[in-house]
Amino acid sequence: MSNTSPDENTHNPRPLRLRLQLIALYAGGFLGPFGGGVVASVLPEIGDDLGVGASAAASSLTAYLLPFAALMLVSGTLGSRWGKVRTVRIAYGVYVAASLACFLAPTLDIFLAARVLQGSANAFTTPLLLASLAAATPQARLGRALGAFGAFQAAGQSSAPLIGGLAAEFDWRLAFLVIAVVAGVLGAVGLPKTTAPPSAAPARLRDALRPEVLRIGVAALLGWGALGGLSFLLAFRFEDEFGLSPTARGLMLTLFGLAGIIAARRAGILIDRIGAQKAVTIGAISGAVLVAVVGLASAIPAIAIAWFIAGVSSQFVLVGVNAAVLGSQGPNRGGAVSVVQAMRFGGAALAPLALTPIYDASSIASFLIPAALLAVVAPLIMPRQKPSNTAEA
Repeated sequence: MSNTSPDENTHNPRPLRLRLQLIALYAGGFLGPFGGGVVASVLPEIGDDLGVGASAAASSLTAYLLPFAALMLVSGTLGSRWGKVRTVRIAYGVYVAASLACFLAPTLDIFLAARVLQGSANAFTTPLLLASLAAATPQARLGRALGAFGAFQAAGQSSAPLIGGLAAEFDWRLAFLVIAVVAGVLGAVGLPKTTAPPSAAPARLRDALRPEVLRIGVAALLGWGALGGLSFLLAFRFEDEFGLSPTARGLMLTLFGLAGIIAARRAGILIDRIGAQKAVTIGAISGAVLVAVVGLASAIPAIAIAWFIAGVSSQFVLVGVNAAVLGSQGPNRGGAVSVVQAMRFGGAALAPLALTPIYDASSIASFLIPAALLAVVAPLIMPRQKPSNTAEA
């Protein structure tokens, strides 16, 4: 395996640019959860502005996340063929244009079309960033590196509802200007170039669709759909039962991502010791209990504490599934992590469609059903990892 990135610092004529590119690699993890979740705390305001109900406005979550998830089934493989650096830079450019279209959209249909374009563009960043990170990281420290990446993703998850809520105090559309600026900066900085092995065969999608990858993907789907993907339900509950303002809702939802920022790197270090399968089991069972508390508790402080700790549980699941797939020995790791990420965000995309009608019928059931699926299915579906005594070449 080539030692490209760290050693280049001593010979690179522009070490500052290289350092910025390495930072951008991690910071790119911020954009997917941020772009997807920025509307979660302001759905009533979006609906009022565009002349629709909050339930119709909730489709903007799915409009972003469904193409995001669907295209990630192939984006890792295609990006590996086209070149990671070029693919990611073009994707950021499209993301800027789509975010500006969201800012200007006069109707729900145009807003949803712009959200589809946002999600499609972002599908070509997240898996390629993860594959680049894995290529530059020794196997024994992979969990730690993925934990740091997870912290940036958690930062996107936590800041999205807060920035959305703050923007809604003036105009919810301002949040999309923030997104456009972030995407533009990341695209301008770019990523560090890596050298592929000269004999590497072209990436093939079928190499990424192995049974163990699909099993890890199901755990990722439940881990995100039944934890972080429930933020929109909690926003509904905070408004309907407690009458919280957009900013207050945003602050409450931010607790989940804040816990992830704190816990992600530590979870990664622990995963290097105990393995990905055990970590996912711990996260899934504890997370399911906490989701039940969030749906049943009648006091805001109890809900806030449970939602915060659920953010810790989510990192055990999310960093765990990434470590499991990127630590495997199969071919086309970029395509494999792309499939897992597709299923992860697919869970979040399907959650509003599946759970909003249940919430309308029974608020409690809309939290307990995903909690039960998370507790039972995710630990059982994860493939058991063999102890890694094989040093990877």
